[in-house]
Amino acid sequence: MSRTNVSLFGQFLSLIDRNLCNKIIKKYNTDKHSKGINTWTHLVSMVFLQMSSSTSIREISTGLMSAAGNLSHYGVSKAPTKSSISYINQHRTYEVFREIYFALLEILEPSVARSRKYAHSLKRNIYLMDSTIIPLSLSLFDWAHFRSTKGAIKLHTVLNYDTGLPCYAVLTDGKKHDVTIAKTIDFPKGSVVVMDRAYVDYGWLYNLDSSGVFFVTRLKDNHQHEILKTYLTNSKQEHILSDQDIALTGLNSAKKYPQTLRIVKVYDESNQKEMILLTNHLNWTADTISQLYKSRWDIEVFFKHLKQLFHIKSFVGTSANAVQIQMWCSLIAILLLSYIKTKAKYSWHLSNLIAFLRLHLFVKTDLWEWANNPIINREKPPDKYGQLSLQF
Repeated sequence: MSRTNVSLFGQFLSLIDRNLCNKIIKKYNTDKHSKGINTWTHLVSMVFLQMSSSTSIREISTGLMSAAGNLSHYGVSKAPTKSSISYINQHRTYEVFREIYFALLEILEPSVARSRKYAHSLKRNIYLMDSTIIPLSLSLFDWAHFRSTKGAIKLHTVLNYDTGLPCYAVLTDGKKHDVTIAKTIDFPKGSVVVMDRAYVDYGWLYNLDSSGVFFVTRLKDNHQHEILKTYLTNSKQEHILSDQDIALTGLNSAKKYPQTLRIVKVYDESNQKEMILLTNHLNWTADTISQLYKSRWDIEVFFKHLKQLFHIKSFVGTSANAVQIQMWCSLIAILLLSYIKTKAKYSWHLSNLIAFLRLHLFVKTDLWEWANNPIINREKPPDKYGQLSLQF
């Protein structure tokens, strides 16, 4: 079928490998008791929620119904009703969508990979780890306890530095401590983990070191240490204030981490403050450590895009399972958009790409021709009669 006969949304969905999805669906047996709406239709509906910026189940249902002539192009036999979406969001396990995301990541990752200076020079896998709070109304989401009068969930994420996409993600209640989740993650030997000081647990950091994993983080204010060696800093790198090897001297911290550590004091010009970076790698240049920690901003940008460009600040279902489904489908959508952004010849910003795609969601044109050249510069029409002169 010609691509010009299929809407951009249909071609967007075609980036998802249906055979791969069918294998995962069969594994979880999620089409049993599906109330007439199979898992693929469910996935299409939740991705449509993100791409159309719908705000309710009603808008998902009516939006797909309005595209009745295109449903067959999406692999959907009929648009789901409001009650059907509500039911399957509550009863179909979110795990099937989580596995679809990571399976698609493996396929599309080579195409969304970016050439990064420090990852290339270090020849190591670099992971950025952080979490973000998503506030919820405790009266509606009574399972999402955070504070006495507030509800929230927390998205714990490990971002692959090369791809800019999550290679690990888990949703918990807002009370779950970052380190508790971090301790469940196995990082490859020789890899580098960059994180904020919320993850500074010396026992866990020593386990990383013992496993051959390097880390870069910030030192907590209440630390106690002795200086073992001070290194000269490069006079051309004015943002590097000091570079030292240290040993922890606190009673508990020294017991939990008995090995030598390294601290690099840097000046953050953008925030006009000093930061003390902590690492277990003793041979990198101080500037490399500084730039590695600076790369942590990528995960902040990812969270910003996720919250601003996708529908995750409010949810169309109130159960924990429905919230998980919506979150994982938003990650699937951002993965597909990142794939288009990287493959397209046009220099897209992610915010512009999703805004333009939303405007042309049901337009029937070739996806890649549109992505490569979204703005048509029309030629100026010829001056048929010539320029008229004014007579005074």
